[in-house]
Amino acid sequence: MENIKNLPIDIQTSKLLDWLLDRRHCNMKWQSEVKEIREKINAAIQDMPENEEIKQLLSGSYIHYFHCLRIVEILRGTEASSKNIFGRYSSQRMKDWQEIVTLYEADNVYLAEVASLLSRNVSYEGPALRKQLAKAQQLQQELSRREVECQSSAADLRERYYTACKQYGIRGDNVPRELQALVKDLPAVLDEVGKDTAKLDKHIQLYTAFTNFVCEWSDSVLPLLTFAQKKGNATFYEWRTGNAPTVVERPVVEDAAPDAVTDDTIDWGDFGAGADSQGVTSAITVEDGVDWGISLEPSSEDAGAGGIDWGDSDETPIEIEIVDAGTDCPDGVARGEDALSILENFQSRSQFIDELMELEIFLTQRISEMKEEADVVAMSQFQQAPSIIQGQSREHVQKMLSVVQDLVGRLTSLRMQHLFMIHASPRYVERVSEVLRQKLKQADILVLKGTTMVERRQEALEEQSRLEPRVDLLGGRTRELQKQIEADISKRYHSRPVNLMGVNI
Repeated sequence: MENIKNLPIDIQTSKLLDWLLDRRHCNMKWQSEVKEIREKINAAIQDMPENEEIKQLLSGSYIHYFHCLRIVEILRGTEASSKNIFGRYSSQRMKDWQEIVTLYEADNVYLAEVASLLSRNVSYEGPALRKQLAKAQQLQQELSRREVECQSSAADLRERYYTACKQYGIRGDNVPRELQALVKDLPAVLDEVGKDTAKLDKHIQLYTAFTNFVCEWSDSVLPLLTFAQKKGNATFYEWRTGNAPTVVERPVVEDAAPDAVTDDTIDWGDFGAGADSQGVTSAITVEDGVDWGISLEPSSEDAGAGGIDWGDSDETPIEIEIVDAGTDCPDGVARGEDALSILENFQSRSQFIDELMELEIFLTQRISEMKEEADVVAMSQFQQAPSIIQGQSREHVQKMLSVVQDLVGRLTSLRMQHLFMIHASPRYVERVSEVLRQKLKQADILVLKGTTMVERRQEALEEQSRLEPRVDLLGGRTRELQKQIEADISKRYHSRPVNLMGVNI
């Protein structure tokens, strides 16, 4: 018998209510009876004395039987003056709460309710709060990670911006102006390349002699390089005509407004000059601001022909002379593309680079062949070669190749390609500026996004701060309720120890 009293009663919390109903400690209709009790509790709490402990009991928690017992104990002190000689209280407050306790104890309704409340706290309320808390903590970690990513990506974009600016050779403070400033230095850079072309004298001689000896090539080779080797970076006019210009009228390129995109302007020329002699008295100005120099107003002599003079069919037809481009300029005047240097003009620059590469390929091949010319057959092949071919060593040809490769590299570098594009098209400056601006714009967007991440992380932190006390409060009250239920059931089984299993909150 003693062993049975010490034997603990283990009950799974999720099965506690079923356990109580199976052992007939509670009535199956306890829910309907609890509904009536809850109505009385809601009415009773409307009139309560000023007491701090009662306020805590009623604040934000489900009021159950054990709360009611404590309220009655407190009211015994606050309502002591209403006690009559028979030991009964005349206070309506006390009567209401005593009635509530009595209704709870009938058929052990309170035990079924607190068992259901404990199960709900353990199975639903507690996990839901912990899930919200874990979500808030996880969200903080995620937002912190994304904040770092935004900062890192923004820094990377800015680094890429300044790297791109460095490739263009600018600082990046004012991209359009800095790019245009680079073009102003382009003629001086190209003149240096033109001066260094004078070093190609022996190179051209060797290539010419070799082609004449091997292929019996009588035509001149590398014509533009030969011209530049003697004349330097001369004008395209001199290269085209063979005569140096007396007047050079270089095209004027206006600076585009910084950070502004403007359309290319089209110069249609002056088609209205001298029109008055043909009876044309005024010009049409169209809405887009282009003066076509054409009038639809007829003179009095042309009224019968609808204002258009078609000429006399009996007269000699008008002869139209077609002239080549550039021949409309006076002799000795270099204008338009003719005024550009051979390294500024796209057509001649392309030919210049092609001839440099042709010379580079020849020297590279010659170095490769000279490795194999030590045999008797190869020596016999070049016995009749000019002295300039026989007198070359591999080391000397290698030095010649280095000079050519240096010139090729200086003209084909990424920076020079950008400079040529800027020089050829003002809109290129606008496109480059826009591409670079986009990098900074994206960096600013990422910084703003990172700020948003900080704000959201702060909100998640505040949510965590709000949930943690609720989790602690629910856990404390659930453990307290667990002990009260265990003690109540223990009394029904001769004080045997009772363990409610699975209470983890």
